[in-house]
Amino acid sequence: MPNNINIEIGGRPLSIEIGKVGRQADGSAFVRYGDTIMLVTATSKKEVSGEKNFLPLIVDYRENTYAAGKIPGGFFKREGKPSEREILVARLIDRPIRPLFPEGYFQDTQVVALLLSADLENEPDTLGIIGASAALYFSEIPFMTPLGAVKVGLIDDQFVINPTASQLEKSKLNMVVAGNEDGICMIEAGANEVEEEKVVDGLILAQDEIKKIVAAQKELFNQLAISKTEVKAKAPESEKVKQIEDEISGELLQAIQIKRKKASEKASLEILNRLLTRIPKENVEEISATKEIFYHLEEKLVRDLILNKGQRADGRAFNELRPISIEVGLLPRTHGSALFTRGETQSLATVTLGTFEDVQRLDGLGEEAEKRFMLHYNFPPFSVGEVSFMRAPGRREIGHGALAEKGILPAIPDEETFPYTIRIVSDILESNGSSSMATVCGGVLALMDAGVPLKMAVAGIAVGLVKEGERYILLTDIAGLEDHYGDMDFKVTGSDKGVTAIQMDLKVPYLPVQTIREAFQQSREARLQVLEKMMAVLPAERPQLSVYAPRIITLFINPEKVSEVIGPAGKMIKKIVAQTNAKIDIEETGKVTIASTDMEAAEKAREMIREITAEVELGQIYTGKVVRLEEYGAFVEILPNIVGLLHISEVAPYRLRNIKDEISLGQTITVKVIDIDEENNRIRLSKKALEEGNQESKEPSQPRESREPDNSHDRHHSRGFPGHHPKNDRNRY
Repeated sequence: MPNNINIEIGGRPLSIEIGKVGRQADGSAFVRYGDTIMLVTATSKKEVSGEKNFLPLIVDYRENTYAAGKIPGGFFKREGKPSEREILVARLIDRPIRPLFPEGYFQDTQVVALLLSADLENEPDTLGIIGASAALYFSEIPFMTPLGAVKVGLIDDQFVINPTASQLEKSKLNMVVAGNEDGICMIEAGANEVEEEKVVDGLILAQDEIKKIVAAQKELFNQLAISKTEVKAKAPESEKVKQIEDEISGELLQAIQIKRKKASEKASLEILNRLLTRIPKENVEEISATKEIFYHLEEKLVRDLILNKGQRADGRAFNELRPISIEVGLLPRTHGSALFTRGETQSLATVTLGTFEDVQRLDGLGEEAEKRFMLHYNFPPFSVGEVSFMRAPGRREIGHGALAEKGILPAIPDEETFPYTIRIVSDILESNGSSSMATVCGGVLALMDAGVPLKMAVAGIAVGLVKEGERYILLTDIAGLEDHYGDMDFKVTGSDKGVTAIQMDLKVPYLPVQTIREAFQQSREARLQVLEKMMAVLPAERPQLSVYAPRIITLFINPEKVSEVIGPAGKMIKKIVAQTNAKIDIEETGKVTIASTDMEAAEKAREMIREITAEVELGQIYTGKVVRLEEYGAFVEILPNIVGLLHISEVAPYRLRNIKDEISLGQTITVKVIDIDEENNRIRLSKKALEEGNQESKEPSQPRESREPDNSHDRHHSRGFPGHHPKNDRNRY
């Protein structure tokens, strides 16, 4: 009997082959959807190394560039360290499976997901979750809760299950949902102000598809004789537990309820150290057991305080925010800055505005793209009072930064409105819960301080959960202990109209949709309060950019004249750059972007380009220089390198015997264009027409450049932009 699963999800076949390849692993799944194929394996060590009381789970995801028929860029021409996308997909796989391992299972376990084929339409992230579930479930590893995962899009107000990459470009919602047969266990979403109730409708639809994937796995599992490793959680001695509880419960509860984090941690540590000093240092097992009892008691007290006594450790109501303080513009030389403090969580957000040269180029499986909005999140050890080496950003920092970036992205103005590259950096200076949501709030305020014309103001908040059986309490703005000992971290960002990003992680196996609906409502109420406080400090973006930010001018020229602006071997454009020190980007479409910190230099570069690309128009009046005289007339250079003929009969309203009686070589005269012979490239001018029309002598109006449709005016920006777009053909100088 073949160990295969074949079902239809989102109108397309999904197949899972168990044990086809990677057979030395404990479990393997060969997952195919369209022409996207992924191999996911699960392997565990057969013995526990050392005394562990945690699950050492490693999840790795790699995209082989051969999957899309590409050779890696760069010097080495082979895949290197994981990209940010690979790290984010690995986290996406990790989050739903981690809580489903049984208590007491501490063996080293690794899940490896390899993308082998990519059709660039069916995205691989949900396949990674499905494959991890199958590889673990159809192995001896004690993983007994199979999962399903789908992506949900919203196009023209209609939900689409597993939308293709091209469909997602038109979708207001990009949501990955993972769950089991009982409910939802993980959500990751980006949205464009989608209402919470609409998102809940999408979750209900996703759950129906997830149940199909789970049922197919369970059906095959029941046909196979797979024996699972038995796990027995090691319980501490009941007498010792009771002794410690009787001795320290009251004192530890008081320490937990100290409102300041460091003071509370210090008081709790003193109690633990007092217990440990009684134990000889060589008795390692007893020390470990005592620590485990202590932390289990601390968890029990925190949860009991919430569920049974109706109190939070810091005394707040369940739906109450911590105090918020905001300071904007505190760093004088940055382009924008904000210090956002909520309780004991503090984000210093800064904004830097760059030019077209500062975009991040992405070498992925598909077409090379550019990223013009970036958010980078840093979590230094001092923010939680710890000592450790500061290295490259870890998976947590990359994940938190990506969530905050996703939440702010819908508010970023488009390139036509604001053609800048934007970088936000959030340095977490203090952390006691939900620093990624503080990053969203601080980042938006810093953007407004920088003068970026946002589409909407965005804020974020985290909601927690404590659940025992059917009883549960939702907690607004969770602090560190509630996050650590609670059962959910539900982060939602959005505007006053709807959601822009969601991230839900659980420590319980699942949640019903109704509980998630309540969490959405509680998060919305809190988000509106945060937005109100933000707007009270800075109601709108600054009217002007920082004097230290570059200025950008955009204009459009006739695409046929792009080569003239560049000149042979780039001679002309190099001359403009040398004289103005401006940065110039020229696209083949005729779009020209000029950037400089000196506005006068940018204007000078624009005028030089205008002179090169200006085109003569019939009926327009020009002032030019006589460059040649003949018996039949004068040749006048009315624009750079554009010469017209002023015939002797068009010089004056009376007859001239010799043109030199009226015109001299090198003379500056004003003329009118009376005829353009495009076929023979000839321009006829008249001085007489000006006098016959009784027009006053004046400087000519500036000629209009040939422009693209709907762009009848040059755009001058002193303010830039969003996410990803394909690389354009362009020349940068």
